[in-house]
Amino acid sequence: MIGKVYNNKEYYVIVKNILRNSEFQRRKEFKHHNDSVYDHSIQVSIVTYKIACHLSRHIPISIEDATIGALLHDFYLTPWRDNKEKEIKNLHGFNHARIAYENSCNIFPQYMNNKTKDIIKKHMFPLNIIPPRYIESWIVTFADKFVSLNVFTKPSELPKYVGISLPPVKDCPKTLYRFTKKFVSNMY
Repeated sequence: MIGKVYNNKEYYVIVKNILRNSEFQRRKEFKHHNDSVYDHSIQVSIVTYKIACHLSRHIPISIEDATIGALLHDFYLTPWRDNKEKEIKNLHGFNHARIAYENSCNIFPQYMNNKTKDIIKKHMFPLNIIPPRYIESWIVTFADKFVSLNVFTKPSELPKYVGISLPPVKDCPKTLYRFTKKFVSNMY
Protein backbone atom coordinates (compact mmCIF):
# COMPACT_ATOMS: atom_id res chain seq x y z
CA MET A 1 0.00 0.00 0.00
CA ILE A 2 2.61 2.53 1.08
CA GLY A 3 4.69 1.72 -1.99
CA LYS A 4 1.85 3.05 -4.13
CA VAL A 5 2.03 6.35 -2.24
CA TYR A 6 5.74 6.87 -2.81
CA ASN A 7 5.82 5.51 -6.37
CA ASN A 8 3.58 8.26 -7.71
CA LYS A 9 5.44 11.54 -7.23
CA GLU A 10 2.53 13.78 -8.23
CA TYR A 11 0.23 12.05 -5.76
CA TYR A 12 2.84 12.16 -3.00
CA VAL A 13 3.42 15.90 -3.46
CA ILE A 14 -0.30 16.47 -2.80
CA VAL A 15 -0.57 14.27 0.30
CA LYS A 16 2.88 14.29 1.96
CA ASN A 17 2.19 17.00 4.57
CA ILE A 18 -0.96 15.24 5.74
CA LEU A 19 0.68 11.80 5.79
CA ARG A 20 3.56 13.14 7.90
CA ASN A 21 1.24 14.72 10.48
CA SER A 22 1.32 12.89 13.83
CA GLU A 23 -2.45 13.21 14.34
CA PHE A 24 -3.09 11.67 10.93
CA GLN A 25 -0.58 8.91 11.74
CA ARG A 26 -2.70 7.96 14.77
CA ARG A 27 -5.29 6.62 12.32
CA LYS A 28 -3.08 3.54 12.00
CA GLU A 29 -4.47 2.53 15.41
CA PHE A 30 -8.15 2.91 14.43
CA LYS A 31 -9.80 -0.18 12.97
CA HIS A 32 -11.83 0.36 9.80
CA HIS A 33 -13.59 -2.84 8.73
CA ASN A 34 -10.69 -5.11 7.66
CA ASP A 35 -7.84 -2.60 7.92
CA SER A 36 -7.01 0.71 9.62
CA VAL A 37 -8.56 4.13 9.02
CA TYR A 38 -5.09 5.21 7.86
CA ASP A 39 -4.91 2.49 5.18
CA HIS A 40 -8.54 2.97 4.18
CA SER A 41 -8.07 6.73 3.76
CA ILE A 42 -4.97 6.22 1.61
CA GLN A 43 -6.80 3.65 -0.53
CA VAL A 44 -9.73 6.02 -1.05
CA SER A 45 -7.39 8.89 -1.92
CA ILE A 46 -5.42 6.77 -4.43
CA VAL A 47 -8.60 5.61 -6.17
CA THR A 48 -9.88 9.20 -6.14
CA TYR A 49 -6.59 10.52 -7.52
CA LYS A 50 -6.64 8.02 -10.40
CA ILE A 51 -10.25 8.76 -11.30
CA ALA A 52 -9.70 12.54 -11.05
CA CYS A 53 -6.59 12.37 -13.24
CA HIS A 54 -8.50 10.44 -15.89
CA LEU A 55 -11.52 12.75 -15.80
CA SER A 56 -9.35 15.89 -15.84
CA ARG A 57 -8.54 15.12 -19.47
CA HIS A 58 -12.22 15.67 -20.29
CA ILE A 59 -13.66 18.08 -17.71
CA PRO A 60 -12.31 20.75 -15.34
CA ILE A 61 -11.59 19.11 -12.01
CA SER A 62 -9.39 19.85 -8.99
CA ILE A 63 -7.24 16.76 -8.58
CA GLU A 64 -5.68 18.28 -5.45
CA ASP A 65 -8.99 19.06 -3.69
CA ALA A 66 -10.39 15.63 -4.57
CA THR A 67 -7.29 13.82 -3.30
CA ILE A 68 -7.05 15.82 -0.07
CA GLY A 69 -10.77 15.51 0.62
CA ALA A 70 -10.49 11.75 0.11
CA LEU A 71 -7.55 11.51 2.48
CA LEU A 72 -9.39 13.46 5.20
CA HIS A 73 -12.89 12.01 4.69
CA ASP A 74 -12.66 9.79 7.82
CA PHE A 75 -10.54 12.09 9.99
CA TYR A 76 -12.37 11.57 13.29
CA LEU A 77 -10.38 11.76 16.52
CA THR A 78 -11.46 8.60 18.34
CA PRO A 79 -12.04 5.05 17.09
CA TRP A 80 -15.69 4.88 16.05
CA ARG A 81 -16.12 1.32 17.29
CA ASP A 82 -15.74 2.72 20.83
CA ASN A 83 -19.00 4.66 20.37
CA LYS A 84 -21.77 2.99 22.40
CA GLU A 85 -24.42 5.51 21.34
CA LYS A 86 -27.85 3.98 20.65
CA GLU A 87 -29.69 7.00 19.23
CA ILE A 88 -29.68 6.71 15.43
CA LYS A 89 -28.75 10.35 14.74
CA ASN A 90 -25.58 9.86 16.80
CA LEU A 91 -24.42 6.66 15.10
CA HIS A 92 -21.08 6.74 13.33
CA GLY A 93 -22.48 6.39 9.81
CA PHE A 94 -24.64 9.46 10.26
CA ASN A 95 -22.32 11.88 12.06
CA HIS A 96 -18.67 11.08 11.38
CA ALA A 97 -18.54 13.16 8.19
CA ARG A 98 -19.33 16.31 10.17
CA ILE A 99 -16.81 15.34 12.86
CA ALA A 100 -14.13 14.62 10.22
CA TYR A 101 -14.74 18.04 8.67
CA GLU A 102 -14.46 19.82 12.03
CA ASN A 103 -11.22 17.99 12.83
CA SER A 104 -9.82 18.73 9.38
CA CYS A 105 -10.58 22.44 9.86
CA ASN A 106 -8.76 22.44 13.20
CA ILE A 107 -5.68 20.48 12.13
CA PHE A 108 -5.42 21.19 8.39
CA PRO A 109 -7.09 24.61 7.85
CA GLN A 110 -4.77 25.36 4.91
CA TYR A 111 -6.52 22.64 2.87
CA MET A 112 -10.10 23.60 3.65
CA ASN A 113 -12.17 25.29 0.95
CA ASN A 114 -15.70 24.85 -0.43
CA LYS A 115 -14.81 21.69 -2.35
CA THR A 116 -12.91 19.89 0.43
CA LYS A 117 -15.69 20.84 2.86
CA ASP A 118 -18.32 19.36 0.53
CA ILE A 119 -16.21 16.25 -0.09
CA ILE A 120 -15.71 15.47 3.59
CA LYS A 121 -19.20 16.40 4.81
CA LYS A 122 -21.10 14.59 2.05
CA HIS A 123 -19.02 11.48 1.39
CA MET A 124 -21.58 9.32 3.24
CA PHE A 125 -24.40 10.17 0.83
CA PRO A 126 -27.11 8.81 0.92
CA LEU A 127 -26.79 8.33 4.71
CA ASN A 128 -26.10 12.04 4.84
CA ILE A 129 -29.18 13.07 2.91
CA ILE A 130 -27.86 16.19 1.17
CA PRO A 131 -26.16 15.08 -2.06
CA PRO A 132 -22.65 16.19 -3.04
CA ARG A 133 -22.42 19.47 -4.94
CA TYR A 134 -19.13 19.04 -6.84
CA ILE A 135 -17.84 16.35 -9.19
CA GLU A 136 -14.87 15.92 -6.83
CA SER A 137 -17.31 15.10 -4.00
CA TRP A 138 -19.10 12.51 -6.13
CA ILE A 139 -15.77 10.88 -7.00
CA VAL A 140 -14.82 10.53 -3.32
CA THR A 141 -18.29 9.25 -2.44
CA PHE A 142 -17.93 6.58 -5.13
CA ALA A 143 -14.30 5.76 -4.25
CA ASP A 144 -15.16 5.35 -0.57
CA LYS A 145 -18.00 2.95 -1.39
CA PHE A 146 -15.80 1.07 -3.85
CA VAL A 147 -12.91 0.64 -1.41
CA SER A 148 -15.36 -0.36 1.31
CA LEU A 149 -16.78 -3.20 -0.79
CA ASN A 150 -14.67 -5.55 1.31
CA VAL A 151 -17.42 -5.42 3.96
CA PHE A 152 -19.55 -7.47 1.57
CA THR A 153 -17.16 -10.37 2.00
CA LYS A 154 -18.34 -10.52 5.63
CA PRO A 155 -22.07 -9.71 5.74
CA SER A 156 -21.95 -9.74 9.53
CA GLU A 157 -19.89 -6.53 9.28
CA LEU A 158 -22.53 -4.63 7.27
CA PRO A 159 -24.52 -3.32 10.27
CA LYS A 160 -21.27 -2.08 11.83
CA TYR A 161 -20.74 -0.01 8.68
CA VAL A 162 -23.34 2.43 9.98
CA GLY A 163 -22.59 1.74 13.64
CA ILE A 164 -25.38 -0.60 14.71
CA SER A 165 -25.34 -4.07 16.24
CA LEU A 166 -27.60 -6.75 14.81
CA PRO A 167 -27.69 -10.52 15.19
CA PRO A 168 -25.06 -12.25 13.01
CA VAL A 169 -25.84 -12.72 9.32
CA LYS A 170 -24.78 -15.92 7.50
CA ASP A 171 -21.58 -15.74 5.48
CA CYS A 172 -21.65 -14.43 1.93
CA PRO A 173 -21.52 -17.03 -0.87
CA LYS A 174 -17.96 -17.87 -1.92
CA THR A 175 -18.66 -16.84 -5.52
CA LEU A 176 -19.53 -13.29 -4.53
CA TYR A 177 -16.48 -13.16 -2.27
CA ARG A 178 -14.12 -14.27 -5.07
CA PHE A 179 -15.69 -11.84 -7.56
CA THR A 180 -15.47 -8.89 -5.15
CA LYS A 181 -11.90 -9.74 -4.10
CA LYS A 182 -10.74 -10.02 -7.74
CA PHE A 183 -12.56 -6.82 -8.73
CA VAL A 184 -11.11 -4.77 -5.86
CA SER A 185 -7.59 -6.23 -6.14
CA ASN A 186 -7.43 -5.26 -9.82
CA MET A 187 -7.92 -1.62 -8.80
CA TYR A 188 -4.60 -1.49 -6.93
